[in-house]
Amino acid sequence: MAATVRRQRPRRLACWALMAVLLADLLALSDTLAVMSVDLGSESMKVAIVKPGVPMEIVLNKESRRKTPVTVTLKENERFFGDSAASMAIKNPKATLRYFQHLLGKQENNPHVALYRARFPEHELGFDPQRQTVYFQISPQLQFSPEEVLSMLLNYSRSLAEDFAEQPIKDAVITVPAFFNQAERRAVLQAARMAGLKVLQLINDNTATALSYGVFRRKDINSTAQNIMFYDMGSGSTVCTIVTYQTVKTKDAGMQPQLQIRGVGFDRTLGGLEMELRLREHLAGIFNEQRKGQRAKDVRENPRAMAKLLREANRLKTILSANADHMAQIEGLMDDVDFKAKVTRAEFEELCADLFERVPGPVQQALQSAEMKLDEIEQVILVGGATRVPRVQEVLLKAVGKEELGKNINADEAAAVGAVYQAAALSKAFKVKPFVVRDAVIYPILVEFTREVEEEPGVRSLKHNKRVLFGRMGPYPQRKVITFNRYNHDFDFHINYGDLGFLGPEDLRVFGSQNLTTVKLKGVGESFRKYPDYESKGIKAHFNLDESGVLSLDRVEAVFETLVEDSPEEESTLTKLGNTISSLFGGGTTQDTKENGTDTVQEEEEGPAEGSKAEPGEQAELREEAEAPTEDTSPPPPPEPKGDAAPEGEEAAEKDNGEKPEAQPSEKGEAGAEGVPPAPEEEKKQKPARKQRMVEEIGVELVVLDLPDLRQDELARSAQKLQDLTLRDLEKQEREKAANSLEAFIFETQDKLYQPEYQEVSTEEQREDISGRLRAASTWLEDEGFGATTVMLKEKLTELRKLCQGLFFRVEERRKWPERLSALDNLLNHSSMFLTGARLIPEMDQIFTEVEMTTLEKVINETWAWKNATVAEQAKLPATEKPVLLSKDIEAKMMALDREVQYLLNKAKFAKPRPRPKDKNGTRAEPPLNASASDQGDKVIRPAGQTEDAKPISEPEQETRSEPADSEPLELGGPAAESEQKEQPTGQKPTLKNDEL
Repeated sequence: MAATVRRQRPRRLACWALMAVLLADLLALSDTLAVMSVDLGSESMKVAIVKPGVPMEIVLNKESRRKTPVTVTLKENERFFGDSAASMAIKNPKATLRYFQHLLGKQENNPHVALYRARFPEHELGFDPQRQTVYFQISPQLQFSPEEVLSMLLNYSRSLAEDFAEQPIKDAVITVPAFFNQAERRAVLQAARMAGLKVLQLINDNTATALSYGVFRRKDINSTAQNIMFYDMGSGSTVCTIVTYQTVKTKDAGMQPQLQIRGVGFDRTLGGLEMELRLREHLAGIFNEQRKGQRAKDVRENPRAMAKLLREANRLKTILSANADHMAQIEGLMDDVDFKAKVTRAEFEELCADLFERVPGPVQQALQSAEMKLDEIEQVILVGGATRVPRVQEVLLKAVGKEELGKNINADEAAAVGAVYQAAALSKAFKVKPFVVRDAVIYPILVEFTREVEEEPGVRSLKHNKRVLFGRMGPYPQRKVITFNRYNHDFDFHINYGDLGFLGPEDLRVFGSQNLTTVKLKGVGESFRKYPDYESKGIKAHFNLDESGVLSLDRVEAVFETLVEDSPEEESTLTKLGNTISSLFGGGTTQDTKENGTDTVQEEEEGPAEGSKAEPGEQAELREEAEAPTEDTSPPPPPEPKGDAAPEGEEAAEKDNGEKPEAQPSEKGEAGAEGVPPAPEEEKKQKPARKQRMVEEIGVELVVLDLPDLRQDELARSAQKLQDLTLRDLEKQEREKAANSLEAFIFETQDKLYQPEYQEVSTEEQREDISGRLRAASTWLEDEGFGATTVMLKEKLTELRKLCQGLFFRVEERRKWPERLSALDNLLNHSSMFLTGARLIPEMDQIFTEVEMTTLEKVINETWAWKNATVAEQAKLPATEKPVLLSKDIEAKMMALDREVQYLLNKAKFAKPRPRPKDKNGTRAEPPLNASASDQGDKVIRPAGQTEDAKPISEPEQETRSEPADSEPLELGGPAAESEQKEQPTGQKPTLKNDEL
């Protein structure tokens, strides 16, 4: 028994540990029961949420619209977002910021910055010399970077989602354009960090659209690959994506659908905004022509007028998509002069002729990157608002050579729905059907380094090497390990973009710096001096391209190995101890454990020349944990020559043996010599030494070259500044709410004083006093209310409510009297009828005691007496006095009476009825011994010697009586009676039912 208890203790400990982990997960999920997605477009954004009971719902903003303008208005004392900010664009165009995402991750010399200045000259852009970026100079005191403005908008989107979900939200998936590079993606992540959002993933908007399309067509996806092209023309840019759908076999869930991004093409400036700007320029020219002889100023010099023209151009573009012509009208465009002009679709298409010629460009780029032909594309689906322009559809249809274009997807909301599905999949709070997503790297990334080589004896020269880390259109997320095996001192290497030849000259200028980071390693020589007797396995740099497409250098470490002597007895003891500990928790290292690893590490080594390097697509599935310092007890490999310049093939073999130390013992142990395990003496002879690996962390200094990130102190200051603005907005909203409540109370109460029901319960003097106080408060609010604080407004409202409390109480009580008294009368009547019916139940069937019925009768009589006395007393009081008949007292009496009735009803509901056999053929059934004479309707057989005969009690006549609505009829002779018959003592004659005679 003791041995059994000892064996169970480790299992109990494991169970407790598992319960602790599950409890920790539940506590972590308590704050993340809802997730959101934000589809950040150039012109508008869509927000979606998932919460328990609400699967993938688009959030409505305060104007009950499904999409919100990406617009922010910043003033000295207030901020506006969305539709409110869009309406402020005409009144204050300088303080209203739009299309600011085009400045994310851009330095001041970027062509997009100059383009933004040309499009929106009303905005003053300042220069940040530290980061070489620009910021918005609203006023001498107000200046905000594009990341800070985006952070404000993300915080606003979260407030919309929280109001819609009615709970706090922290986790989010944010969409970004597929062509965003590393600097632009990091800028979005910094903005989200300022807003306090936990970004689960930055998902490309084309990938989110493809995911939304596949999720709702899961049944149509099979093992046959389907190639779909998505053409997304939005307000600011155009992206064409080729996606392959098919089912694949996964390790955990079996066959599941998968989408793979095969090709991507884009145009950063082709979109609806450029069309609107050209229409605005056309309308401005017409207006200037109409006022040519009046010596009027150029309308282009008036920011407000240009803002009005841009809004009219947006409306005009939408209407011309469905009509051949339309009349543009603006009231009071400039100097109180109205504008009116007719614009046809032909004129619009002529203005944008060169833009329409660029429509097929992204299609050709996507086909080239996917290495596919148009014949392999099954369907072309339109996404984005600008694809509704008829001319765009005509040119695209001709370019793809299809019969028709697919319009079977919500062009505005598809990306938001796909992103929120991915958010639910990444969150721990939800379980969704698996859908494998394989995104693609748009811009290749490589590592460059320089090392000394000895081409001739005594002649050393520097050689520049390049190793591709992540190739173009390769899948991500992905981890890579690159090994530098010819350095024994500190050195530097560079992380840069690869071949960007697929970009045009203008796109390359917009792209910015092609150099990402310089990595300076410190401590390499020190690690070699620390392990002089060990063989170097190289300097390993671990890279990670995460789900958001952001590259990071996880760590750099120096790896050393050596062979150490070890006694077989000690090794056997350690092995036994390890096996014992592993068996307590379900076994040690197995093949299944390795298959469940989540990290796939592709390791590359420094080769002797660039031409001999391994191809980027070669995959070596290695667990990241295998890179940690471990000691291997497996037999060592055959002796190999030591040296820094080993052939690459030998290095790969060493890598395979060294990176999977856990797999070697099981493989060799299973193989053995022809399946027969060796003898213990042979094992001792075969294992005289073991391989020992040591890993030393190397110091890393990163020098960011493309766009410096904000320092931690700057990030904290920006976050604090935005938080202060949010608190100021909340205080302002609270003050406005208090002022509105006070003003509404004054007007409503003044109106109530003249209503008959209020005049009935108040005297003329009381009404005059209240009216005078209200007029004084209204005057104070008009004269001094603008400078009053929130506390002062609330105190004034509390004072007025206290003044009118008695009046409102009397009116409210009189409103409740008819309903409450009627309900009390009905309850009293039903209770009395129930009591009468209960007393008529025959004694043989009675289930209520006399005490219970007497108690109910007493409560009924007391309630009747209280009601009659209180109503009579209230009738004597004037209406202007405080009433004695209170609704709360009536409710208390009703609750007391209802409690007594419900007690008896529940007792009748669960009471077991007594059996009542009937005699059909003249033969009586004998009752059980424990039945009394008073309980039987037939003659009872007495014991011998007893002469008293008990006459059968005649069955009372059936009476029809009224019962409360919520009472249930008492069933006699039901299942309870049958169970009593079955439980009779052995040897007794059972009572026969009628159908058993």
